[in-house]
Amino acid sequence: MPVKNRFAELQDEITAWRRDMHENPEILFETHRTSALVADRLKEFGCDEIVTGIGRTGVVGVIKGKTDTAGKVIGLRADMDALPIHEQTGLEYKSKTDGAMHACGHDGHTAMLLGAAKYLSETRNFDGTVVVIFQPAEEGGGGGREMCEDGMMDRWGIQEVYGMHNWPGKPVGSFSIRPGAFFAATDQFDITFEGKGGHAAKPQETVDTTVMASQAVLALQTIASRNADPTDQIVVSVTSFETSSKAFNVIPQRVHLKGTVRTMSTEMRDLAETRIKGVCAGVADTFGGKVHVDYHRGYPVMVNHDEQTEFAAEVAKSVSGACEDAPLVMGGEDFAFMLEERPGAYILVGNGDTAAVHHPEYNFNDDAIPAGCSWWAEIVERRMPAA
Repeated sequence: MPVKNRFAELQDEITAWRRDMHENPEILFETHRTSALVADRLKEFGCDEIVTGIGRTGVVGVIKGKTDTAGKVIGLRADMDALPIHEQTGLEYKSKTDGAMHACGHDGHTAMLLGAAKYLSETRNFDGTVVVIFQPAEEGGGGGREMCEDGMMDRWGIQEVYGMHNWPGKPVGSFSIRPGAFFAATDQFDITFEGKGGHAAKPQETVDTTVMASQAVLALQTIASRNADPTDQIVVSVTSFETSSKAFNVIPQRVHLKGTVRTMSTEMRDLAETRIKGVCAGVADTFGGKVHVDYHRGYPVMVNHDEQTEFAAEVAKSVSGACEDAPLVMGGEDFAFMLEERPGAYILVGNGDTAAVHHPEYNFNDDAIPAGCSWWAEIVERRMPAA
């Protein structure tokens, strides 16, 4: 693989950073140790500016090229947070924190961007400015949104932004990408049905919320099968069904449902919210009960920009020899907020034949480090060639 020789030399050092982060996972915005580690490394590298506390616990480093004739500024982003999962890998460097682990490879993303930052600080063989972005709370906390709301893009004049995620099941160090909608919008709903509880032997005296909620679970599936255009992507999943009673002989007063909606367009997102509320209201009315629906909009659709995606793919080909077309992903990614503010692209790098992300046996593949670092460095040197 034609990766930069410097990253082959640095691989052991970068791997050590990664494994240290893996041993010490931090969730959502609680990335205090990780953020301090990142800031310390950036200081050692000689970055021109290092700012902490962006988006609560995010870190930003600025690296200036040898020249700056065109005034170009490129942002490179990695996520830092872990997941609330108990690790089951058995690794020597497994998580020291019970109930938390790097089950999505953000430790690898952060380590690779640190490696790229070290190389770019050493060489500065580009014309412009690089802003390296280390983001907390990708896993449901919206850290990308908070960094943008803190004015990150305008403060450093970022013109384009690029991100990366490892992908189990793809050959190590290979790449794939797609223009346009890539990762889904991710919304959540909380539904509470209220009826009239009572003895299970006297159902005629009750308004049965268990039957009511069961009907709603089935009816919600018709949003995808009967309301949405079959060519559009939409997933409605009820993932929790909890009654207010645990007894064998009690019809519960309340039932609480939770779930998620995944869509690839604003139109489908609007449709899902409208129909969920309508279906639940209709079911409650049919059975003589009441319902309250709380619909929360989470991450928007992550949309890659055409020009930057084509460029990112060409860079990937220069690193690995090829770049495949990626499939649509119904998972969410809060890099979407950064791509709403600036043009850019998000790419997948192969993690090999490993457990899937968000699995207790998952582990980032350190063999992907040279390819990932090389891609980020090449993005800078090709987009802002030295004057």
